[in-house]
Amino acid sequence: MSEDRSSSNGPVHRTWLERLAMAFSGDPRNRGELLEQLREAETNDIVDAEALSIIEGAMQVADMQVREIMIPRSQMVCVKSSQQPKEFLASIIASAHSRFPVIGDSMDEVIGILLAKDLLPLILNKVEGPFEIKNLLRQVTFVPESKRLNVLLKEFRATRNHMAVVIDEYGGVAGLVTIEDVLEQIVGDIEDEHDVDEESFIKQVGDNDYIVKALTPIDDFNDAFGSEFSDREFDTIGGIVMQGFGHLPKRNEQLSLQGMNFRVLNADNRRIRLLRVSAD
Repeated sequence: MSEDRSSSNGPVHRTWLERLAMAFSGDPRNRGELLEQLREAETNDIVDAEALSIIEGAMQVADMQVREIMIPRSQMVCVKSSQQPKEFLASIIASAHSRFPVIGDSMDEVIGILLAKDLLPLILNKVEGPFEIKNLLRQVTFVPESKRLNVLLKEFRATRNHMAVVIDEYGGVAGLVTIEDVLEQIVGDIEDEHDVDEESFIKQVGDNDYIVKALTPIDDFNDAFGSEFSDREFDTIGGIVMQGFGHLPKRNEQLSLQGMNFRVLNADNRRIRLLRVSAD
């Protein structure tokens, strides 16, 4: 006799996966229907908003290419193979990154990856004698701009690499991408050395490229960007952006206001948290 899971012993406690399966009245015929059912499940408290966001992000990476999330060439912090530590340590410390492409005579000649931690023995042990950066380099991985993010993530996991240099159609360096950049498309913004700190509302991350907290007061935003957003209806730039969308936007939704592009980096089912701002 089969086990009766709804016996008199009390209510059945199902996992969220079991409840999710029960919520589906039939198999979805396409991705759109699947997402619709998942969002309905979130509305009915079968899955929480964070789980739904992760599922949506995981589905999204299969449609995205490296060029959509890479750090462009102009924003790369590189070390030249001809430099001595005293010549590049300042930029390494200022950037606070953990990995750096090492180049030869030009940006298009990437010969390896330098890990900041590999420089610690030079500082702690005060190593004397000629410095050979080539002895510290890790192998560099090159990927095309068109590579799908789900494929790249699988390769990162298989090779245990955390960074890849992105190559354009002509074989030149277009930028770089890290495993964190891919994971952020799934789980949302990961706080690290690039994020806005607790005391700051706005942080510049490149030429005409900024990360902005949605709670930034409108007056502060206008002062920083020379914009003229009104504070009559809203106190924060997040309120202005929400009004512009006309709905609560999800991660990576974009719109233009007053000649500026706003992309949502982080949001939940109640409010926007973080924005990426640049000129159109």
